[in-house]
Amino acid sequence: MKAEFVIGVDVGTGSVRAGIFDLKGKMVGQGEQAIQMWRPKELFVEQSSDDIWRAARFAVREALRSGSVQPSTVIGISFDATCSLVALDRDDKAVSVSPTGRDEQNVIVWMDHRAVKQAERINRTKADVLKYVGGRISPEMQMPKLLWLKENLPRSWQRAARFLDLADFMTYRATGKDVRSLCTTVCKWTYRGKEGTWDRGFFRKIGVEELLHGRKIGEDICPMGSLLGPLTPHSARELGLTTETKVAVGIIDAHAGGIGVVGLQFRQSPDPRELETFLALIGGTSSCHMAVSRRPKFIEGVWGPYYSAMIPGMWLTEGGQSATGSLVDYIIRESSAYDRLQNESRSQGISVYELLNDIVKRLQRSEGKGTDLTERLHVLPYFLGNRSPRANPHLRGVVSGLTLDASVESVARRYYATIQAIAYGTRHIIETLNRSGYRIRRIHACGGGTKNPLWLQEHADVTGCEILLPKEPEAVLLGTAILAAVGAGKYESILEASARMSAPGRRYLPRPDTKSYHARKYRAFHRMYEHWRELEGIMRQG
Repeated sequence: MKAEFVIGVDVGTGSVRAGIFDLKGKMVGQGEQAIQMWRPKELFVEQSSDDIWRAARFAVREALRSGSVQPSTVIGISFDATCSLVALDRDDKAVSVSPTGRDEQNVIVWMDHRAVKQAERINRTKADVLKYVGGRISPEMQMPKLLWLKENLPRSWQRAARFLDLADFMTYRATGKDVRSLCTTVCKWTYRGKEGTWDRGFFRKIGVEELLHGRKIGEDICPMGSLLGPLTPHSARELGLTTETKVAVGIIDAHAGGIGVVGLQFRQSPDPRELETFLALIGGTSSCHMAVSRRPKFIEGVWGPYYSAMIPGMWLTEGGQSATGSLVDYIIRESSAYDRLQNESRSQGISVYELLNDIVKRLQRSEGKGTDLTERLHVLPYFLGNRSPRANPHLRGVVSGLTLDASVESVARRYYATIQAIAYGTRHIIETLNRSGYRIRRIHACGGGTKNPLWLQEHADVTGCEILLPKEPEAVLLGTAILAAVGAGKYESILEASARMSAPGRRYLPRPDTKSYHARKYRAFHRMYEHWRELEGIMRQG
């Protein structure tokens, strides 16, 4: 029997990656290419859709080469991407979304917070659709960004014939078919997935009703993994594949990670009741916390409930932290000891994170401490606001307990305290979900942060949850490859494919002797937030 393979393409914040998998979920080839990013103003983050597609072409070809995979054996491909906004004209050329006016910069990246004021105005409408985003829309979503474009770049607004979520742009570029994913439209565009409609009254109320005319935001909306059709001859040549390769409807990157880990403890399609007992934690530049339920759960400050946005027929609740991996990197980079850390990590042939983990262990041994190495150092991790459950983009980060110490050991302590702070944010989200009817006892984790054993053990200790990793470390790529396998007709459902193509790996169990310490630090975490609000109140006094 001829070997058959599927490809998952992941468009992340900093790069495009492609993974080739067999139908049992084993990766056989991988490629990666960096993508450009512009920051023309504070809180503005932009990219180029043409540059992203070029990177995808390189990544797919590199994956084919690295795995010695013949193009004729690739039966399916799908794409995941960050929930970034793409603008195209009637000829599918880039339209500027930038104050620079450069058409090349036609993507507003998910983490861009230019539309905070527009989000606040939308939230003041108290529109019914807002109950499906935790009561408050985020500036990371598409409606505030689109309203910002209309108000600030009217020429671009008039020129644009299509606005697409980035994952939908990738499938459109691959097939020529403007079909939108149920995942992207429900989660980021306020589409009513259960009813299969847009809320036209909401569009009128916020002043963007013209988006519903002329296919500007699409008319064909299909579930993730649905078959779109084959690659066009042109895209097949660009990717190094053939027109026999079938393209499946794509998904948001974090949700692909959720699909990649949902089946870890099952060898066949699981009972939906069992799916309500675990959280999928996808770590990266930011972190997403995904939970599914049979019935909708409306939770203040937490995105969702989204119908069929990750698991068909189930409601998705999506918590998250806007800055996690990016916050850890910031804490490291902003230190005067950063160059010393880089030089030492290079000389030892290890990453900066591995070096810092070693320094943390050495400090713990020399001082006779454990997790309490950070007892006088506290971090409030809201450096890019809070996505959930406080749902406030205006919140700011705080570090308490600094000294004049500029050593690498001092950086290691701040690094450790930051990891703990991110874990407290995860605990806050889980507690909020469980108070609203979830029964989360276990975390299925994947993504960048989950490659760090210190990060994983602290999350287990802080949350009190067992953490289960996938055997395949690139679970986001695997999740997207699962969609490709479903679209190619090799599995009947996403749940079946996830159970058959994923497998459990290492487990992290909470250490009981850390419980008391983290309970105190968690109280300090919440107290820091209250103190920050108090200071803000003082400064607002006339």
